[in-house]
Amino acid sequence: MARSKKPAAHENHERWLVSYADFITLLFAFFVVMFASSQGDKSKAKQVSDSVKEALENGGVPSAVRELWGGTVDDKGKGNALMKGPGGTKRAEKEPDAKPEIPPVSAELLPSMQYLSGELKDEIKTGKIQMRLETRGLVISLREAAFFSSGDDAITAASLPSIEKMAAVLQGLPNPVRLEGHTDSVPIHNSRFRNNWELSAARSIAMLEVLSSRFGIPAGRFAVAGYADTIPVDSNDTDEGRGHNRRVDIVVVNRNMLVLDSGPKNPMPVETKKAVEPKRG
Repeated sequence: MARSKKPAAHENHERWLVSYADFITLLFAFFVVMFASSQGDKSKAKQVSDSVKEALENGGVPSAVRELWGGTVDDKGKGNALMKGPGGTKRAEKEPDAKPEIPPVSAELLPSMQYLSGELKDEIKTGKIQMRLETRGLVISLREAAFFSSGDDAITAASLPSIEKMAAVLQGLPNPVRLEGHTDSVPIHNSRFRNNWELSAARSIAMLEVLSSRFGIPAGRFAVAGYADTIPVDSNDTDEGRGHNRRVDIVVVNRNMLVLDSGPKNPMPVETKKAVEPKRG
């Protein structure tokens, strides 16, 4: 008895659509990346990126590709016909969104911070000095009570040994340095200063003069700024909090920071309530 011939498999003439869909998707993603990278406004670029991501994951392009590869997928991750890719492997499940990257700290300044932590361990222990690494650089906070008289910009003689230790480290570094004066929210008005803006700026300048004239650091390496009470690090409702806010920050700027402004970021909202304590600074 003669065997019946098996009918030839139907040839799929639309397989080119798969490659075409992949090409269009990649081309679309390429132009989106080029557009986003050309935008100066990072927030707008992020909005565009998020919109494209949502469109690629939930929009029409993936649905068309899924249709070519084997139809739609239900809530349980199952679908019809082609649930496997070209290599016969099961389609990978959707990966969770990646967590945003944490900005790197100034690794180049870590040895300097470690050295200063040892040299100034007594000052740090007693709360006269606080140090921290930020993305913009090494921040050395000098508390007003240990370095200045209340309501004045004159640096006390007792604080000069501590400043000398910091100056020795600054002399060995090529980094630019910012001197940033801060006050609490108690208004000041005396024969020298009309407000906290003048006081905070004067203290930054006083620190510049000591570091340049007494310890020989070129003045051209410095930038000075006065922020008054606009960048508090603690509450202005308590004596302790106001004491923390009255400070001069020596910022050794990270040279790897490709930004135009290396100024501080406000760690807490500026308080509108004015303290009534008699302390000044």
